Amino acid sequence: MNRERLEQQLAFIKEIDKAKSIFRRNQLLDASRYENDAEHSWHLAVMAIVLLEYADDPQVRLDRVIMMVLLHDLVEIGVGDAFIYDEETRAAQAEKERAAAERIFGMLPPDQGRPMQALWEEFEARETADARFALVLDRIHPFLHNASTQGHAWRKHGVRRHQVEAVMRPIAEGSLALWELVQELIEQSVRDGHLAP
Repeated sequence: MNRERLEQQLAFIKEIDKAKSIFRRNQLLDASRYENDAEHSWHLAVMAIVLLEYADDPQVRLDRVIMMVLLHDLVEIGVGDAFIYDEETRAAQAEKERAAAERIFGMLPPDQGRPMQALWEEFEARETADARFALVLDRIHPFLHNASTQGHAWRKHGVRRHQVEAVMRPIAEGSLALWELVQELIEQSVRDGHLAP
């Protein structure tokens, strides 16, 4: 056993426990509290398994998608969560997230850390079918939470229909079927008064 390697791995495992303390803007569906990053990532991984059949590209690899959705928000341990509808904060966050990715994945032995960081970068670039479908899941998850909680985060933060449509539009790049569902739910949310026109 390589003790130094094991210590690096254990340090990383302890560090990612902090994802449980990073709270997002979406409530749980029972509205009892806000969800944390660890719950979000776990939910995306299960969604990948369940919704894979809706990926437009039949070559999408489930294992890679699951790894992306489990790893993509670990950078928030260093920089916090940026509300998806806050364009200014999100633009400023990109460089901070890159540095956070280098730090957190750099905690691991290089043969593990480099591939994880490469998956994070692939997710961010959205150039592969796997990354596009992982992004579909990352976008649709909080959307479904809002659509199911009478637009809680949308109403609280004054989010309007055109903002939701802009943020959700990348779903069409990975799953036209899920994009169609999102469009229907946007219409319904506006009709029900849960999303401002």
